[in-house]
Amino acid sequence: MNLFQKINSGKPIAFLLLFVLTGFSGFSQQNKAKLSGTIQEKSTGNPLGFASVAIYSPSDSLVAGGISEENGKFSVDVPFGNFYALVEFMGFESHKTQVIAFSRENNKVDLETIELESTAGDLEEVVVQGEKTTMELSLDKRIFNVGKDLANAGGNASDILMNLPSIAVDPEGNVRLRGSQNVRILIDGKPSGLVSFKGSAGLRQLPANMIERVEVITNPSARYEAEGMAGVINIILKKDNNQGFNGSFEVVGGTPTNLGFTANLNYRHKRINWFINYGLTYRHSPNVGELYQETYGEDTTFILNQTNEGLVKSMNNNIRGGLDYYFSENSILTLSYLWRRSDAHRNTDIRYEDSWNTLENLQGYTLRNQDETEQEPNSEISMNYKKSFERKGHELTGTLTYLNYWENSDQTFTQSSYLPNGTSIAGSSLVQTSLNDEYENQYLAMLDYVQPFAKEGKFETGFRTSFREMKNDYLVEEENESGEFEPVPGLDNIFLYDENILAAYGIVGNTSGKWSYQGGLRVEYTDVKTTLEETNEVNPRNYTNLFPSAHLTYNISTENAFQVSYSRRVRRPVYNDLSPYVTLSDARNFFSGNPDLNPEYTNAFELGHIKYFDQGTLFTTVYYRSTDDKIERLRTVDENGNSRTLPYNLNGENSFGVELTSDYQIRDWWKIDFNLNFFHARIDGTNFQNGYETKTTSWLFRQTSRFTVAEGFDIQVRANYDARQKTVQGVRKGIFFMDLSASKSVFQDRGNLVFNATDIFNSRRNRYISEGVNFFTEGNSQYQRRQLILTLSYRLKQ
Repeated sequence: MNLFQKINSGKPIAFLLLFVLTGFSGFSQQNKAKLSGTIQEKSTGNPLGFASVAIYSPSDSLVAGGISEENGKFSVDVPFGNFYALVEFMGFESHKTQVIAFSRENNKVDLETIELESTAGDLEEVVVQGEKTTMELSLDKRIFNVGKDLANAGGNASDILMNLPSIAVDPEGNVRLRGSQNVRILIDGKPSGLVSFKGSAGLRQLPANMIERVEVITNPSARYEAEGMAGVINIILKKDNNQGFNGSFEVVGGTPTNLGFTANLNYRHKRINWFINYGLTYRHSPNVGELYQETYGEDTTFILNQTNEGLVKSMNNNIRGGLDYYFSENSILTLSYLWRRSDAHRNTDIRYEDSWNTLENLQGYTLRNQDETEQEPNSEISMNYKKSFERKGHELTGTLTYLNYWENSDQTFTQSSYLPNGTSIAGSSLVQTSLNDEYENQYLAMLDYVQPFAKEGKFETGFRTSFREMKNDYLVEEENESGEFEPVPGLDNIFLYDENILAAYGIVGNTSGKWSYQGGLRVEYTDVKTTLEETNEVNPRNYTNLFPSAHLTYNISTENAFQVSYSRRVRRPVYNDLSPYVTLSDARNFFSGNPDLNPEYTNAFELGHIKYFDQGTLFTTVYYRSTDDKIERLRTVDENGNSRTLPYNLNGENSFGVELTSDYQIRDWWKIDFNLNFFHARIDGTNFQNGYETKTTSWLFRQTSRFTVAEGFDIQVRANYDARQKTVQGVRKGIFFMDLSASKSVFQDRGNLVFNATDIFNSRRNRYISEGVNFFTEGNSQYQRRQLILTLSYRLKQ
């Protein structure tokens, strides 16, 4: 329950708060009267500070408003005329006065003492259950409230995305939206250091309990940056703003080792709202992998049979604090600081078995060990100002953000080779070290303005500028015969990445009868330069692009509507796409970026339909995407059987699909939701190699059932299937897994005890086949195995 709930008469209190404190200072005071009084609790006589006082005309139009001081006293400027006052306070019955005639002769009215009667007893004992629905569906955006999904308890941000419709997360942490990895991930509407270097896999460092909701926008308007062909995923962190002290706590324990603690606290007093979130996790993540590869020589087939087994021990700290300063309820300044640190130790053993022509003809084997210590501290400082004007929807918002990221990786590799009988091969022992320091500084400024016009029209405009400086100091050394370490040629360099993006946009929208429309245009100027300092290789790029968007909606009724939309999107090559450094954790399979990569562009079209029923919702979308210069990672294998995977620009891709999302209350005790995404794609990579062209049809299905077994006791079952999908070089095999959750209310409904069994059949594995003119590769890996997690949460005045 909060100040923004609607009262019984149907007037939103939110409108009232636009007129608090100095909201009318711009008007002349000579035609104003003064309304004053004192608000107190009826049963105790205690003053009620921060109660709302709204002034309405007899026709129920809001004309003025304010809030009481801490001692319960209030004073509101009221224009001359006939008006009544409505007094409200959270947890108390509202009070409505008679109509009062304000004039020059009656310009000071004292209501004296107004007593409000409590509706819920002692406020300290009120427990408000935030009973939000899991999904809030609309034609332009889907919002998923994290707390309602039992499977999220004890997890991280990557786990949350894995449980959402339209989204698939592979076992390595890569996020796909409607089958595409080209998706823009934001945190609180802004870029984050979590996804700068490691991509979406970095989301595993953010505890789920620090997240309030996730917004999925598949065809964004010009308001959003154009990055992300498949759309935008915006992760919103928790922050409360209720008066007084509020909070929630969570303790996690699980196997494999998964220990965690999170706290979300806020305290609002008068004009300042303080908030702080803290999350600590310690995890053991065992992983396994297998790879079989045939490399075809002139008269010999070289066979590699590889097995990997590793363990990652990680500790992640996340702390976010700040304050909201209310100049008034319609003028708010927010300052926040976010600090994260991840410390990890990775140990991986790899066995390579080399055979000729058949596996039985073993020539020898090699053992390699990777021992890595990794540190990742990063921080973000943000300042946000929001001004709401008198008319609803008339807003000005400004944001300044600074992001700092640093990662240090210190690795040691040891390797030895043996004959089939186990005899060590002389001179085969190898010791290598790899030092890798990565830095990032990013500066971001945004300004957005919304001006309503006519009855329901709206004009929006704004600009965005960002500057990124990234540096990778990379050095690989190898021990020589005398025991000294020498740099490996080609693996001692400093890679610099500088990116400047300037953007501006304008949007106009309006409504006519059952039709509403919105058209926008965004212009972005991009200036990117990559530099290899030691070899003085410089690659500058700059380009200007226009990104139009259009949305047309037809509302058959309030429960039934259609929307057709269009937007142009871009995927710019980022740091990992461009960095030429190769990874050495695997001595036979190397991964790197491509400094010559160009951006890819997509034209996206959607036709959506939403239908609300008494017991559920059905959301249907038909979509089409046409992409030029598609970025795809391709695998090549040399004559020695060593592979290298890096991104290339292909000619393009055309894809279309149909998606169904629904939730339905079958019985009072049984609720289901499901998501089905069926798509077909044609990828043309003939510019890279003849025959690199494929057509694929695939689908993603996710279904969740939630059963209320007894009051305060729920069970949830989820099934996931990500079907087989062809790639330019082969196929990604299907993945099926199931999760089971159970929740019990404790501590008189102030807390929950949740048990989660994720991937109960231990079947979530990444399986693929990749083929080229001289090789065949089949892989099978698992980076996150079945987990059993127990979570205890407690809410303090929430």
